[in-house]
Amino acid sequence: MKLDGKLAVVTGGGTGIGLGIVHAFAAEGCKVIICGRREEPLKEAADAWSGNGEILYHTCDVSCKESVKEFFDWVKETSGIPDILVNSAGTNIPNRTIAEMGQDQWDQVMAINASGSYYCMYEVLSEMRERKDGLIINISSTSGIRASALGGIAYSASKFAVAALGISAANEVAADNVKITNIYPGEVDTPILEKRPATVTEEHRARMLKPESLGHLALSIALLPQGAHVPEVTIKPLLQEFM
Repeated sequence: MKLDGKLAVVTGGGTGIGLGIVHAFAAEGCKVIICGRREEPLKEAADAWSGNGEILYHTCDVSCKESVKEFFDWVKETSGIPDILVNSAGTNIPNRTIAEMGQDQWDQVMAINASGSYYCMYEVLSEMRERKDGLIINISSTSGIRASALGGIAYSASKFAVAALGISAANEVAADNVKITNIYPGEVDTPILEKRPATVTEEHRARMLKPESLGHLALSIALLPQGAHVPEVTIKPLLQEFM
């Protein structure tokens, strides 16, 4: 088991991309702590796991810096300093144009997607730098490379922010042997599709990436040799154009 003895924290780890990464890490012997706002999917994910490794859970609202601090204090007290952090918590809204979107919706998307990633990175980076070891994976989006109507105004802006956060911080912490990688997924079959303005057909879903594909990618990044770093990587369905 290639991640035996490692501790990973995955935000938004109860469903979707986060859960796909959790399964990939745990299968390699990693102890994984998942968090999210809703306890039910977290508990279901942890209870359903019967493979290698261990999956624990704790609620946390990543948009609230006090909640994030309380969560990571609990992690460090009960399990130690994380070796890996995956920022996978994210949201979107159905009304995605600037004309239809309310200011409170902008605040909500930016708080969860962008500020949430920063708050979590803040809680682990100083100790990773002191220890001279650590990996952070930020789940951005192809909408964080090229803004699109599909992603919408707030979502695209938030994912551009995550991309800039990851790249800037990676340059800062590289001298301390800490790695930060941005992953830019195309369309993935996850529960966030329920927030699209139009219903997604089963045929369309079938062409999308599955969460386990992101798990394979994140695991490959986690298993890179010490001196190797992937700052950014895009993954998309084979038949989807990169827009």
